[in-house]
Amino acid sequence: MRFKLRILLYVILAPGLTLSQQLEDRMTGAFSGQWRTFYMTTVNKGELTDYHALATGGHLKYLFRFNSSWEIGGALYNATNLNIQDLTVPDPLTGRYSRYEEGLFDRLNPSKDVVVLLGELYLSYSRAGHGFKLGRMKVNTPQINPEDGRMIPTLVQGLWYTYQGKEAQGMQFGLLNRVAPRSTGSFMRIGESIGAYPAGRDPDGRTSLYPGNTHSDFVLVANGNLKLTPGLRVNVWNYYADNVSNTLYLKPQLELGANWGLELEWLHQDRVGAGGNPVDSLRYFDQKGADVLGVLLRYGTPKSGVSLAYDRILPRGRFLFPREWGREYFFSFQKLERSEGSSDNHALVVSYQTPVGLSKTIQMQSIFSLGRHWKPPALDAERNKYAFPDYTHLNLDFFFEFEKLPKFRPELLLTYKAANGEVPDNPNIYFNKVDMFHISLIVNYNF
Repeated sequence: MRFKLRILLYVILAPGLTLSQQLEDRMTGAFSGQWRTFYMTTVNKGELTDYHALATGGHLKYLFRFNSSWEIGGALYNATNLNIQDLTVPDPLTGRYSRYEEGLFDRLNPSKDVVVLLGELYLSYSRAGHGFKLGRMKVNTPQINPEDGRMIPTLVQGLWYTYQGKEAQGMQFGLLNRVAPRSTGSFMRIGESIGAYPAGRDPDGRTSLYPGNTHSDFVLVANGNLKLTPGLRVNVWNYYADNVSNTLYLKPQLELGANWGLELEWLHQDRVGAGGNPVDSLRYFDQKGADVLGVLLRYGTPKSGVSLAYDRILPRGRFLFPREWGREYFFSFQKLERSEGSSDNHALVVSYQTPVGLSKTIQMQSIFSLGRHWKPPALDAERNKYAFPDYTHLNLDFFFEFEKLPKFRPELLLTYKAANGEVPDNPNIYFNKVDMFHISLIVNYNF
């Protein structure tokens, strides 16, 4: 009797136990993250204040997979100020604060020593090359991107769709309704986020008043990456910012042989609706449009590469795209500077990268870039929103890899920017812009 009862219980419970085991096998969770310590210093010209900052923190992420298609992800970000200098004290000559160092923390509240942000919280589904993600997330595009050069990157909230086809062809669509700009520590409405960074000047020379006065509810992003021939690929992006602007970015890439490549870029902007506000003095996109043209010639081997890039912002209007949403990945982009806010602008940059073996167990990847940036006169507000002088920009960027510590990857960035030609004798034009030397030492440990 007891034997028959065991058989009966097995017949009843076995399917449930099998299903439970199958679900357990298909449901997995894992922690990952990064610990980062960031030292930054800027040496300004003459009596202008020098700045130093030391931060530690990073992020902790948990990813839970239901099966091969569904997953939930969440990441908590942190930046802690170790207070080696009081960044709330302004420079006595200009009345301004540090430009780079305060960006390690919450630049909207520089007295806040600890920043904590639930930066990612999303549900995602993927199947047969299609992917959907809903919630808070990190996206990487030419104009909206993490710009991960501080403690907490730029993050977004919304719905994102991707499709990956054959031969790396694909498309993406996104609908965003919130942005957490780098160096702010909070998610903001789209219009609210425009102006979280310094706003510069209107074309008439007055201080821009669009921060807090820009009305925009969403951003639509579309992308297509197409392979037209074996050697020709075209990448197209479009950014529609509700009631502000539409930005089209086109990048053809042509392979000229085993080692040579030629790339072109064209960015075209038009105003949408009221440009952010129907009142002229409160408007962000205060022009009809703008155009940027660029060309890049590159030569590369499996280990090293060199490139020559040129970008031209045409006189039609200032290139305007919210700095709060990411860095501009133009061919002439160099770390610690931007072209946004300028028109009638030229930039020429040469870059070289190569690995260097420091020992049998230590490798260093070095990236050298030298740029010459021809700006309109700093006092010409119509063509130079941020009063940035003509300058030369030198970057030396080093990444270290340790064979015995594969998760440990420090970075050292050395930057010097020198003013060119005649610059008005005004400390505001030099401060944190030119005739300055900067060091960033970043210690990353990924797990």
